Amino acid sequence: MDGVIVDSNPYHKIAIKQFCKKYGFDLTDQQLVKNIYGRTNKEWLTHLMGQLPEVQIQAYSEEKELAYRQLFKNTITPVKGLIPFLDQLDHHHIARAIGTSAPQSNVVFTLSKTNTSQYFDIILNDTFVIHGKPHPEIYLKAARALSLPNDSCIIIEDSLSGVEAGKASGSKVIGITTTHTREELAQTDLVIDTFDDLSVAILEDLVG
Repeated sequence: MDGVIVDSNPYHKIAIKQFCKKYGFDLTDQQLVKNIYGRTNKEWLTHLMGQLPEVQIQAYSEEKELAYRQLFKNTITPVKGLIPFLDQLDHHHIARAIGTSAPQSNVVFTLSKTNTSQYFDIILNDTFVIHGKPHPEIYLKAARALSLPNDSCIIIEDSLSGVEAGKASGSKVIGITTTHTREELAQTDLVIDTFDDLSVAILEDLVG
């Protein structure tokens, strides 16, 4: 969802850096990429701060996410070409799901602000997994929710940990360059800049 439906990572980056600095952690961009992007809040918070009571994890998580939503609420828009692409999927009766490391509050925020809720009947948020990306759990469960084998699924990802998770699940992976360059996404099966670069015909070619 983040970095795919919306180009949200610049706002997540600001919110995370502000949050971390408040609590004494001054993270580099490289540390954000390696330890935070694509992971659940629980994973990166405990990696950063050590073991925390669940109630504290939830409080820290919502503090950071509220800051993110405040930063993004006035400028949030779908990634270019997304709505026509989703309409294509609808027209061809192609099933789809959201598999995200984000909490439900951000899912509601993103889909409502972009008017895309009607396109997604299946949504797996951070509560559906024990192991965040790069573990493939989220994509294995998403495929099961769609009643499809993973080798019939195509995952669209912006994060390196998400790409790794998608490949490990046995699915084809399309990288979108909202967060990383084409060179950084070279291990994917296809790289796009926006959804204007994608069509149902291209998806069919990918899965064979």
